[in-house]
Amino acid sequence: MAKRPTITDLARESGVSVATVDRVLNGRAKVREETARRVYEAAQRIGYHAAALIGQRMFADLPEVRFGFVFPKARQPFWQDVARAMEAAVARAPGIRGRMRVEFAPSQSPGDIAGLMLDLARDSDAIAASAVNHVQITDTVSQLQARGIPCFAMLNDYAQGVRQSYIGLNNMKAGRIAAHMMLKAVARPGKLAVFVGGYRWHGHELRETGFRSYFREYGPDFAVLDTMVNLETRQLTYETTLELLQRHPDLRGLYCAGGGMEGAIAALREVRAPGQVAMILHELIPESRAALADRYAEMAIATPLEKLCTDTVALMVEATRLQSPPTPGQHFLRPDLYLPESV
Repeated sequence: MAKRPTITDLARESGVSVATVDRVLNGRAKVREETARRVYEAAQRIGYHAAALIGQRMFADLPEVRFGFVFPKARQPFWQDVARAMEAAVARAPGIRGRMRVEFAPSQSPGDIAGLMLDLARDSDAIAASAVNHVQITDTVSQLQARGIPCFAMLNDYAQGVRQSYIGLNNMKAGRIAAHMMLKAVARPGKLAVFVGGYRWHGHELRETGFRSYFREYGPDFAVLDTMVNLETRQLTYETTLELLQRHPDLRGLYCAGGGMEGAIAALREVRAPGQVAMILHELIPESRAALADRYAEMAIATPLEKLCTDTVALMVEATRLQSPPTPGQHFLRPDLYLPESV
């Protein structure tokens, strides 16, 4: 039978003295919130019997902030990672008792996304979503902002000038980073292809624009083919990539500016050897990691998820405390760049 963790075990795990743990447990003297939180998290990790009591006492006097999130593609590993990272960010947010609710949109339809945002507004103090850019969503954001519920755009910007802030990569710059790596990876001029999720994903459009502008400037001899829309689905991307490779056997590079990369990777594995087509991907998931390791991909441009979620929560908390909303802005994150030798 496993030994029950003791107060000494908890002190060792949290890196504080037994006396400090005793103060946290019994409220004998004021303990800094950061220290109390460290003890609470350690108690959860080791299964300390009074973990719930610590949490109850620690959060009792803190104001509650209710967070609402709308994400696409519930089955995609990336969005599951985002949801888990956001849950952790809300749990560790200082100075509040955070409560969150996540909804996954069943489609890219603006009506589905707007409907979820309105539903979340019933029990949320602030809302963040990754959504397409559409007048219906802009009108919904305007309505929620007028009701005092600040709305934030995550990873893909929408309702510009209306929403509270955008948090994510500088997507124009991300497209230029992809093009820079593509130019280095492809030894001589040739044909290049680009996938985007859809024309209403503002971030994808910016990535495509950055990619094309870089090649106009530094690789004018390259031919960037007409952009292909894959709706961020694996099967459509797979079939379209196979057709693309058949029509253009001399294709030199492929940039997947959004989701659905799994299909492109699978198609390349079937009909090309590693390195024959230079591929640049977004986000690090099991398939993109394997593609890098096997030399089917040259680089993955990834969002730093912990930073994304921590900063989003901080901005949402700040917005709930302001008497009047600040001017809408942008909060850019530095991307994590993964190469075959860094995974």
